[in-house]
Amino acid sequence: MDDVKLAKILGNRDVLTLAFGAMIGWGWVVTAGLWIREAGSLGAILAFLIGGTLVVLIGLTYGELASSLPLAGGELIYSFKAMGRVASYITTWALILGYVSVVAFEAVALPTVFEYLIPNYSIGYMYTITGWDVTATWAGVGIVGSILITWINYRGIKFSTAIMFIFTLLIAIAGILLVTGSGISGSTANMQPFFENGTAGLFTVIIMTPFMFVGFDVIPQAAEEINLPQKRIGQLLVFSVILAVTWYVAIIFGVSRVLTPSEIDASNLVTADAMAKAFGDSQIMGNVLVLGGIGGIVTSWIGFYIGGSRAIYALARAGMLPKALGDLHPKYRTPYKAILLIGVLSSLAPLFGRPALVWLVDAGGLGLVVAWLMVAISFLVLRKKEPKMVRPFYLKGGPVIGWLAIIMGLGIGVLYMPGMPSALIWPYEWIIIIVWVILGIVFYKMTMTKESTKYTDEHLNREISSVIKYHK
Repeated sequence: MDDVKLAKILGNRDVLTLAFGAMIGWGWVVTAGLWIREAGSLGAILAFLIGGTLVVLIGLTYGELASSLPLAGGELIYSFKAMGRVASYITTWALILGYVSVVAFEAVALPTVFEYLIPNYSIGYMYTITGWDVTATWAGVGIVGSILITWINYRGIKFSTAIMFIFTLLIAIAGILLVTGSGISGSTANMQPFFENGTAGLFTVIIMTPFMFVGFDVIPQAAEEINLPQKRIGQLLVFSVILAVTWYVAIIFGVSRVLTPSEIDASNLVTADAMAKAFGDSQIMGNVLVLGGIGGIVTSWIGFYIGGSRAIYALARAGMLPKALGDLHPKYRTPYKAILLIGVLSSLAPLFGRPALVWLVDAGGLGLVVAWLMVAISFLVLRKKEPKMVRPFYLKGGPVIGWLAIIMGLGIGVLYMPGMPSALIWPYEWIIIIVWVILGIVFYKMTMTKESTKYTDEHLNREISSVIKYHK
C-alpha cells in the first residue's frame, strides 16, 4: 500500500467546517450550567475569554507552522524539526490523548442527550460506577453511535466533511435562535451572581476550556488532504478559533440571561431548558436545541476521528508506532486501521457511565495543553533555527506571541496539578493520565530500535524536505 496516498481534496468550506465543527461539540449543551454554577455568569465568560486568548495565541503559532510545513500529523512534524524525535513523540502522544478523550466523550454524551428526547429510556441495569447506574440501553446507544461514526470516517474524508457541514448548519441555527431568544425575553437580573466561588471557580472553568476549544488543531493533522494555498491554511485555522471563542461566550450569555441560578441548579440540560423558556416554555424549541446539540456531537465526533487517526497514522508512518497503523485503505485512502483502533476505544467509553464525561474533559485537557505548549516552543525554536524558511502565514511580532503562548500554557497547565483548587481528581483522572504515559513509554520502547531510529530520522527529514522552502 506504499503507493496509496491521502486524498488532497479539501477546500475552504471543508477546512472551516472541519475545525469549527470539531470545536463546537456537545459540551456547550451539557456543561454550560456547570460553568455558570462554578464561576457565575460573567466569571464563566471571563474564564472562556482567558482560555480563548490562550487558544488564539496557540492558533496563531499553529497558523504559521501549518502553512510552512503542510504535512499530515502537523505537531509531529513541527516538534521533530525543532527539537528532534523524543520531543515529537511526546507532543503527538499527548495530543492523541486529547483527541481520543473527545471521541470517547461524545460516545458518553450521545446517550445523555437521549434522556432529554426520550425520558426513562434507560433500562436494563448492569452495574454502578461512582453512584451512577449504567444500563444496557444507555450504554448501547453510545456504542451504536460509535460504530456509525467509525464507519463514516472509514469511508473517506470528503464524505466525512460533507456530513459535518450539514450538521454544522444545524448547530448554527440552534445557537442563533437561543441567543436571539435570550436577548428578547431574558433579563440581566437572571445573570446574578456575576461571579461565584472566587478564583477557585474561575480556575475550575478555565481548566475545562482547552477541551472545549480543541479542534482547530485538526487542520494540521489533515494538512496533506487540503487543496488550498498554504497561506489560506493558516488564515482559516485562526478564523475558526475566533469563531469558537465568540460561540462559547454567546452561549453562556444566552443561558444566564434566560435561566435563574435556581433553574440552572434544577436543570439536567440547561441549554435546552433555556431555549424552551426563551420561547415561552416551548418544548419544541427545547428539542430544536437538543437536535443542534446532536449535530455538535456528530461534528466533533467525526472531526476528532479525523484528527486522532491522522496523528496515529503519522506516528506509525514515522516508525514510532506499530507500522500497520500507518496503512491506508486502497479505495477510501483513509488510515483505516487507526480509525478502527479509535473506534474500539470510543465504543468502550459508554460502559463507564456519565461520570466519565468530567474525567475525560479534565484528563484530555491536560494532554492538549502539553501538546500546545510543545508547539509554541517549536514555533520559537524554528524562528531562531530556520530564519530563512518560507512562512506563507508570517506572524509579525512572532516571538512575543510565542512567549505569551508559552507563559499562558504553563499557567493553565499548573492548574491541573495537585494542591490547586482545580486539580485533577484522584484516582480517576490521574489514572487516565498515568495509564496513557505508561502506554506511550511501552510503544516507544517497542518501536525505537537502533534500526527504526535511523529510519525515523531519515523518513521525517525526507518528508520535511519535500515541502519546506527557503528564501534565497
